[in-house]
Amino acid sequence: MRKWKVIAILSGVESGEVREQLAAAERGAAAPYVEYPPTPWWYAPVVGLWAAGMVGAFTWWRESVALFLGSLAVLILLEVLFLTWMRRRHGALPMPGKGTPPPEIAVLWRRYFGSLVVVVLVVAGGWLLGGVPVAAALAFVLVTAGLAVYERRYAKAAAAVRARLA
Repeated sequence: MRKWKVIAILSGVESGEVREQLAAAERGAAAPYVEYPPTPWWYAPVVGLWAAGMVGAFTWWRESVALFLGSLAVLILLEVLFLTWMRRRHGALPMPGKGTPPPEIAVLWRRYFGSLVVVVLVVAGGWLLGGVPVAAALAFVLVTAGLAVYERRYAKAAAAVRARLA
């Protein structure tokens, strides 16, 4: 019985109205990915410092378990506080790997995760060849630069999505 009611309702709606409703639904689904304030200027270097701190925490790994675990706990707490702040600031913070982003954003996220693997391998290589200080410096430079590039590309992709759905 319900099926026939839906068909009867849709048959009375003009195709232009249906297209507009579908476009509005697509704009609404894309909104969390494209309608948010840009990240502050300090975002990339702070995350780079955090990554370097995570690598640097391993300096104490063999020397002092307490210092190692304490520094990891502080860094994880800082990450949780930062993510909480970002969610409050944004409202609906999309996280890479979750949800269904628009195609322009999905491509960017796949590149992000591919680049992340490369960064981890380079930092690990730096650790093997030069020790923790070299790995921490590499982590800072690569994460800071990588995030700055990612932020610029994300802004362009979000603008492309907005233009397509306008």
